[in-house]
Amino acid sequence: MINRILKTKEEYQDAVVRIYYLINASESAIEPDCPEGEELELLSLLVEKYEQEHHRMEDPDPIEAIKFRMEQMNLKQVDIAPIFGGKTRVSEVFHGKRDLSLKMIILLHRYLGIPLESLVNGNRDLILESEKREQLLHNPTIRNYMQRSVTSRRIH
Repeated sequence: MINRILKTKEEYQDAVVRIYYLINASESAIEPDCPEGEELELLSLLVEKYEQEHHRMEDPDPIEAIKFRMEQMNLKQVDIAPIFGGKTRVSEVFHGKRDLSLKMIILLHRYLGIPLESLVNGNRDLILESEKREQLLHNPTIRNYMQRSVTSRRIH
């Protein structure tokens, strides 16, 4: 039984194989309080932690997030035009000729249920000028926050 943090790819693969075995070993469901259930829960947490550290997913593109949600809800561009301020504006945003405004982001979140993170995380083009960035990071509270929250990303 694996009962420590996964540090290598081999340990990760062993844990995944063990999870697969535990899930498929019996026809009946695994009870959470039995030894197998506790092992499965622990392994799942360890695998999740390893994947977060080693297989970080890229932030979704906001336009792709909108299109995905539209597909889920069986919507067309004309259906969401009021959120954008008209059919033309929807087309401009979808073709990269216009950025999403704060109002659009809030309305997309409110009426289509798209997570705010999906609508704002994809904009990697927005950066601070070097001088302003240094001025901002001079504040220890902001610097410490950035170091904690963006360990695997490059800060612009």
